[in-house]
Amino acid sequence: MTAVTGPSGRGKSTLLYVLGLMLTPTKGQVLLGGEPVSTWSDWRRSQVRATKIGFVFQDAALDPARKVVDSVIEPALYGGATPRQARGTALQLMERMGVAARADHRPGEVSGGQAQRLAVCRALVTDPAVVLADEPTGNLDRANAAEVLAALSAAADGKRTVVIATHDPFVLDHADEVLAL
Repeated sequence: MTAVTGPSGRGKSTLLYVLGLMLTPTKGQVLLGGEPVSTWSDWRRSQVRATKIGFVFQDAALDPARKVVDSVIEPALYGGATPRQARGTALQLMERMGVAARADHRPGEVSGGQAQRLAVCRALVTDPAVVLADEPTGNLDRANAAEVLAALSAAADGKRTVVIATHDPFVLDHADEVLAL
């Protein structure tokens, strides 16, 4: 688990968006599994995002018009899973994160800590090779931050690359590596 830190405006979030293939770098290349992906078509990059990259947004980015489980399964549906498969995986993740009882609630009916744990579930629902997290603990108390970090650390447990953009010293203490920009 690598934490990327530095002052505001230094480019931490931009780096995550480039690594996540949501922005194209102006110089250099992004490699995934040794392949240069930054020059691929939008469609192909979208396919990579849908199957190999999970993203935890700072504000959880749950759709307020839908049940939270529907937001969690969305990446899996883009990645080609059936709704039944996606829901089963999502509910397993939500159970592990302690938010399964909130599955049929709307985002306005869950706490900030629950929303961030749901965002982690959404990032992991496709079993991606890479998880990118933009200030995932920025709006959380220490107990909820510890839960989110534990889930991300478990995800990184030899199976995935996890990169976290953060200002939070608590996150830095839990990272395997720290990259200062």
